[in-house]
Amino acid sequence: MELKPTHLNDENHPHMVDIGDKSSSKRRAIAQGRVCLGTEIMAQFEQGELSTKKGPVIHTAIIAGIMAAKNTSNTIPLCHPLPLSHINIDITPLSSDEVEIIATVETTSKTGVEMEALAAVSTAALTLYDMCKSMNKGIEISAIKLLEKTGGKSDFKA
Repeated sequence: MELKPTHLNDENHPHMVDIGDKSSSKRRAIAQGRVCLGTEIMAQFEQGELSTKKGPVIHTAIIAGIMAAKNTSNTIPLCHPLPLSHINIDITPLSSDEVEIIATVETTSKTGVEMEALAAVSTAALTLYDMCKSMNKGIEISAIKLLEKTGGKSDFKA
C-alpha cells in the first residue's frame, strides 16, 4: 500500500484537504513536550509558579499555548480553522530540572485537532524558554509528540 500525503493533489501540488462532505464529530487530541530548565531555575519555583521580570512564567506559558492552539490555522499553512470547544494545558515538574507540558484540545468539527495540541505544546515550551533564557542559555525543549487522538476515521494512542 502506497502512502500519499493528503495535502498533495493529483498533480503533486499542495492544497487544503476538502472536508466539505465529512460529518462533524467530537474530536480530541493530547500532545506532550518536555523542557529541561535546569536545577537552578527549578529550585526557584514556589507553589507551582516562578516569577521573573517578564511576569509569572507558568501562567504566561499556559496562556501562550492556548493562544497558539486558537491560531494554528494562521501559522500552519494547510490547517483548517476550527471552532475549539476546550483547551487545557498542564505544566508540571517531572524532575529536579525538567517540566512536562500536556495540552488537551477538543472540538466538534469535520477534522481533527492534532496540530492545535502540538502547536499549544510547542508555543508553551518556547514561552518557557523565552521567559527563562536570561537565567540559563542551555534550556532544552524535547519530546514534543502526539499522545492521543480520538474522533474521526481512526483513533491513536502512543
